[in-house]
Parts: sequence; C-alpha cells; structure tokens
Amino acid sequence: MQKKLILIFMALVMCVMVVFTAGCTDSGSDNATVEILYTGAGTMPGLLATGQIDGYINWQPFVAVALEGDIGKVISYSQDLPPEGTWKNHTCCVFGANSVALENPDVASSLSALIILGNKYINENPDNAAELTADWLFSSQNLTYGDVTVSSIDVMKTSIPTIKFSSEVSESWMDSNEAFILSQRELGLVTAKLASTSKDESAALLYDFDPYNSAVSQVESGIYITPEATSTISIGYLPSDHHAPLFVLLKDWEYFKTTYNCYLKPVTEKTGKITDAELYINGQKIADVKIVEGTGGPQLMTLLQQNAIQYALAGTPPFISAVDKSTGDMGLKILSPVMLEGSGLVASIASPANDWDGFVAWVKTSSAEGKNVVLGDPQLGSIQDVMLKSALDSAGIAYVVKSA
Repeated sequence: MQKKLILIFMALVMCVMVVFTAGCTDSGSDNATVEILYTGAGTMPGLLATGQIDGYINWQPFVAVALEGDIGKVISYSQDLPPEGTWKNHTCCVFGANSVALENPDVASSLSALIILGNKYINENPDNAAELTADWLFSSQNLTYGDVTVSSIDVMKTSIPTIKFSSEVSESWMDSNEAFILSQRELGLVTAKLASTSKDESAALLYDFDPYNSAVSQVESGIYITPEATSTISIGYLPSDHHAPLFVLLKDWEYFKTTYNCYLKPVTEKTGKITDAELYINGQKIADVKIVEGTGGPQLMTLLQQNAIQYALAGTPPFISAVDKSTGDMGLKILSPVMLEGSGLVASIASPANDWDGFVAWVKTSSAEGKNVVLGDPQLGSIQDVMLKSALDSAGIAYVVKSA
C-alpha cells in the first residue's frame, strides 16, 4: 500500500505546477500534448457527439452513455489506468454526516445499515437496480445528446456492473483516501487543517466509523437496534448512479420491509425522484425524511455545515475539502464508502485508439500532425482529474488547459 502512495505522490510532484501555469511538460514527451477542457460531466457526451472534444474522463453513467450511443469507446476504466495497480479500489463516493446527526448515533447506525443493504441489493439484483435507477434519474425516458438518442435503462444496465458497490471500510480504501489527500496538498488545494497532518491525524479529522461498525454488526446478526423516534432528518445526494443504493431503497421499499422490516418508505410513490419519505426500523416509524438533490459535492457540504441537511452521499474530495477548510462548531465526518471505482476514459468512436497503448500512440501522432487531442475533464482536482494527469505523466504526455 505504501508503494501505491509513493507512486501517486511522485507522479503529482512532477506536474503540480499545472495549477499555476499553462500545463505540465516532459522532456521525453516528443511534444505530445493533450488539451484538457474543464466542463460539466453531463455536457461531455454532447460535446463528443458533435466533435467538440475527442474524448473525456468521467464518472458513470456518462461512460456508458458513450458506449450505448455509439459515440465513444472505453480506453480504460479508472481502476486500470496507469501507473499499473495504482487505482484499484480507488475512492469515489461516501456516506457522511454532520455533528448534529452524530448526536443521535442510533439513527446514524440505522441509515448506515440501510446503505449497506442497498449495496447488497444492487450486487444481487443488478438489472433491477439499473431499471430502478433509470426510473429515479430519468423517469426511464430516453436520453438525447445532439443527434444521438439512447435508452436510459440500457445505459444503466451497462453502467451499474462497472461500479463497485461496497460500504466496506477496507485498508485499500483508506490508503486511497490518504493518497488523494497527498495529491491535493501537492496541487495546493488542501491548505488548512489537513495541510500537514499524518495519516492517523487525517483519519481522526475525517472519519467516524462508530455508526458503520454498529451497522455491520446489526446486518450480520440480523438484529436491528430501534432508535428513539425523532423529528425530520434530511439526506442529500447527487443525480448519479453512484448513489444508486439510496434510490433502490426508496424505489423497492417493500422488498426491504419484507426482508428486513427496516426501510425508507416514500410518502408518495411515483415515477422519478422521491423527495419525502419515512424511516422505519423494526416496523416502527423513526422519522420523517427529506431527500434533497444537490447540484454538486461542494453545495452539499455547505448544506451540511448549515444543518439544512444532516446526511449526504457525495464524493470523497468535497468531504476532504470541507473538513480541511472548516471553521466553527459544525463538524463533518465520513461514515463509510458508498461505492468504489466507477469512472473511465473514453475516446471518440472515430479515433484509432482501443486501449491505453493505442491512446498514447494516437495522442503522439495527433500532436506530431499539429492537432492535439482534446479531452473533457469534470473539475480541477477531482478524482478523475488526478487519475488522468497521473496516467498522462506515466506516458510522458504533456497537458495544457484549453479555454472553453
């Protein structure tokens, strides 16, 4: 595991100045250069379909959209990007809470147990989970990107199996988070509370695993603790299939009632997103629940800090950034993973590349011909951004930021 951290650290040290300059160069690159266009995750398939970019790195389901729409092909899923072995089981989305929520540890444990059970459902019923997720995110309607129309259900059936739905707090997951903190330091994005902490000190600031440990014991024993009834709680999430455990809990709530007698029951069952629900444990109503869709991880962190929501499913980077920059009494903690991996590098269907070696050759040939490959990238400092730059560095490919 230490080797993994060193690999990432060294790769990012080589190109840290990309944040402050036009790009990162390498004397062995033979002038091979990729242009990175920072743009919204949902806009990338349309940009690719209309030829405005040549490929992109993105999270699911937008990798699957390219495949189902026949506008792109997968060069590499994120866990297989170079340096070899670096990104296996890499961190992505987590379940977290603010300090107000953690004043009621039994409810936190109950919700953590439901996330575990939601992941179990997805792994045992991937096709059904895909259909339920397509219902939640797209009302099972077709998706259109330029002249390309794809079935949202087909997209989800392609996407869901490529995501590792797991709530396990493993050593590799912990190491992945620590590696990401190191990368953020080198990029100048972690500058406060986590700027110089040891691994153990970072863990003390970032995590509270007591609810998770209790949840694991309850799930394994089949004996669930009934919390005292409380008032309304709010859970934030993002409109991505990475958060499918929450969606299946609500869309197939009767399964969880029948199987575990612990469930989130929608106040009104309907096609599409659910906003109001009730939490039941051992058949007893515990709380009214607001389900709040966010526009991005940073916004959900703000809502947590304002106590507008008490729990959130969001990416690891926003939690790291929020904990690093936090002030005041409202603390935030990561409780457990929601899923791992779940991203990929896509190239245009017209490109000659079919794998990483072919991608490198394509980039070098294009640069030699005076036309750099342009890749979409969701955000500076995101997990996807860090992985892409590390992979390019390993191949001696430079990169510059392209103006929108």
